[in-house]
Amino acid sequence: MDVKGTLLTLSLLLIVKGRAEDVCESGLYTTSGKCCSLCPPGFGVAVPCGVSDTKCEPCAPGSTFSHVSSATAQCQHCSSCHTAPLTMESSCTADRDTMCRCPDGHFLHSENGESTCLPCHPCSKGHGVIALCTRTTNTVCQLCPSGFYSEVKSRESPCLPCRTECKETEVQIGDCVPQHDILCMDKDVPILKRTDGDARAENGNSSGSPQFIPQEDTSKNIIPVYCSILAAVVVGLIGYVAFKCYTTCKQKKQLAKARAGELATSAEGEKLHSDSGVFLDTHSLQEQNQMSKVKTEPKLYINLPPHKQSEVERLLADTSRGKDWQRLASLLGYEEETIDTFARGEDPVHTLLTDWSSKESSTLEVLCAALVNMERADVVENLNSPADASSVV
Repeated sequence: MDVKGTLLTLSLLLIVKGRAEDVCESGLYTTSGKCCSLCPPGFGVAVPCGVSDTKCEPCAPGSTFSHVSSATAQCQHCSSCHTAPLTMESSCTADRDTMCRCPDGHFLHSENGESTCLPCHPCSKGHGVIALCTRTTNTVCQLCPSGFYSEVKSRESPCLPCRTECKETEVQIGDCVPQHDILCMDKDVPILKRTDGDARAENGNSSGSPQFIPQEDTSKNIIPVYCSILAAVVVGLIGYVAFKCYTTCKQKKQLAKARAGELATSAEGEKLHSDSGVFLDTHSLQEQNQMSKVKTEPKLYINLPPHKQSEVERLLADTSRGKDWQRLASLLGYEEETIDTFARGEDPVHTLLTDWSSKESSTLEVLCAALVNMERADVVENLNSPADASSVV
């Protein structure tokens, strides 16, 4: 009887212990077998469970937080939203981290504890959106399957179902592919008009399918017109050359008469006047060549002094005016993907202007036109200041 009682007692203890394990949420026990307590949200573990039960401490609002119930997790440091263009949506509390927000068209990307805003990528032609860009995730695209297409580059448009057939007044000339819908053409187009019944009989075509009608060759009628125009142009050029020769000869005769009058004055005066005349003509010709060279040679941005380039970059990098450098990049002909690549660098404005200045068209005139379009008269005034003009080579 004593043995049976002992076995029954041990069985009851095992059952009670098994049930106790089932209800222990932490799954951890002290050395004495007691279930370890959980620290609720807003509290972190100060002393882990061991000889004694878990000891918790409250998190400091605005500094640390804990959003889970745990017997091992400590309070974590709150995140910051100081990196542009991040903005704070809600501040850090004891049980919730700081909520940062990116501007529209961007999502929050976190990597190695750093949070940055990246632009939402659009789906290219032939691909459709299956998941829109959210606050924390990028756009998800897929290649349009058979029977669907997408003709646009978009962050929102999904793949659209292809049309099954053309209208009664149209004929199909192309199948539906991921990049476009089925291609249809109006039956009234001249190259698709049917021939008459006699022509079909002669060609042995009784099916009534469209026949291509050869167009009349009008090139023979146009050739005489081209020849007449060319002859008129040649005659005009000959007349222009003759007129210029006549004018030049007349000017030379007048100059010779004037010099002859000077030579008649005296033998000494002849030498002085002839020398001074040659010098004046040569000198004035050089001045005219230099002036024309200055007028025709464009002023390049790359020839600006380094301090002037730095001043322009500083004005464009002013975040109080928004993303002016991105608008400038678009006006200078850069694609959106290239602008996104510049934005990931440490100094996108410097990267943009350095890359653009290596091109042949990187003149101050082009840059000022783009800045005027952006209503950045302050930068244009800086570029056109007297100090700038003197520093341009």
